[in-house]
Amino acid sequence: MLLATSATAQKGAPSKKEAKELFGEYLTIDGRSQAGIEERKAIRERLESFHTLRKSEVKTWRKDLLKIWGKGPELEGEGTHFLWPQESRGKYIVGGVTKRPKGLAICMHGGGVGSGEATSAKGSYEEAIRAMGWLAIYPEVLEKTERGWTDSGTEEFVLELVDRALRTWDIDHDRVYFIGHSMGGYGSWTLGAHHADRVAALGPSAGAPSPLLGPDGLAMDLVPGVVPSLRNVPMVVFQSADDPKVGPDANRIANQKIKEAKKRWGGYDDFVYWEVTGVGHGAPPGGFEAHLLKLAGFVRGPLPTRVVWQPDLTWKQQFYWLWWEKPRLGVTLRADYDPEAGLFDITADKAAFGIHVLLNEEMCDFKQEIRVRFNGRQVWQGVPERDLEVMMSTATHGDEKLIFEARIPVIL
Repeated sequence: MLLATSATAQKGAPSKKEAKELFGEYLTIDGRSQAGIEERKAIRERLESFHTLRKSEVKTWRKDLLKIWGKGPELEGEGTHFLWPQESRGKYIVGGVTKRPKGLAICMHGGGVGSGEATSAKGSYEEAIRAMGWLAIYPEVLEKTERGWTDSGTEEFVLELVDRALRTWDIDHDRVYFIGHSMGGYGSWTLGAHHADRVAALGPSAGAPSPLLGPDGLAMDLVPGVVPSLRNVPMVVFQSADDPKVGPDANRIANQKIKEAKKRWGGYDDFVYWEVTGVGHGAPPGGFEAHLLKLAGFVRGPLPTRVVWQPDLTWKQQFYWLWWEKPRLGVTLRADYDPEAGLFDITADKAAFGIHVLLNEEMCDFKQEIRVRFNGRQVWQGVPERDLEVMMSTATHGDEKLIFEARIPVIL
């Protein structure tokens, strides 16, 4: 809960100094909890009274926001640590190349109910990751469950590690890779889909998205929130047909669903399904280095002209250049923008409210009139105004390419 003496309690339009203090406060709030979402919203409402930004102010504010973000918490150096050391909770291992790394690999371990250790992932992947010149973070799930990477706050923990690693080391935000074997393959598939806007490529091995089972107990579909959101993410998925622990059915279904999605929405141009036989639950032919070499050339495209988003998290409000105040889980959005025509065209397959389009100078000329259509009907037309509140609310990961200056309502 915010204190009455905090910057948010002051009346009137905030000064520049107060606005910076508000952003610092904003960053300390857990934006993944419902209480934190509400606290952040109160700060955003306070910032709405700040004057409309001029183009000349945007560069300075971007620099200031990134500087404030850069003063946040960092990670320890090479070795084994806990994010919350007093509780011995949030175990992670730092490995790979820690001096001038070429990228960041979040490497997720296998396991299941009662099992799974970060050390196992390090033992399997460390040599391969060093060969790539990447920094490695090996997190350990907070609770050892069948879906440990999305249970018990582990997903939020992993995203916090990503933020802190990018703050600690000089790593390009366009070169973040999620990889993992067995349950770690499930983790890289699923977290990669949920946060597709933040990754360069995914490398699941011997693991798949959670399947939906039919009456006969066989896999027939996949859980929502995965395939649609992966439209713009390169993937190389490894599977052995004779894997006795994680059979090929779920990954084969995922491969088919990707093909169907490609016909529907286009994209998925760098998706590779790599199936062999004869290695069981082991590493791919050539080892994990052969797998990672297939990913190494990919970099993130932060501003695709078509975005498909099927939210699966209530706390992820931003996805590429879309903002959804209260994401409705299971709804599928397709969003296109034509920079030449200044046109945004959004469709939703179910009722959806609170959706906005985010804009920055890389996407459009702020002197140009912008039009927005939703489900075939024009819902907005005008010239966007630059807003400090928007810049602050999209600067929470220190990701310069995903900081936006304006937010246009699509449907309130």
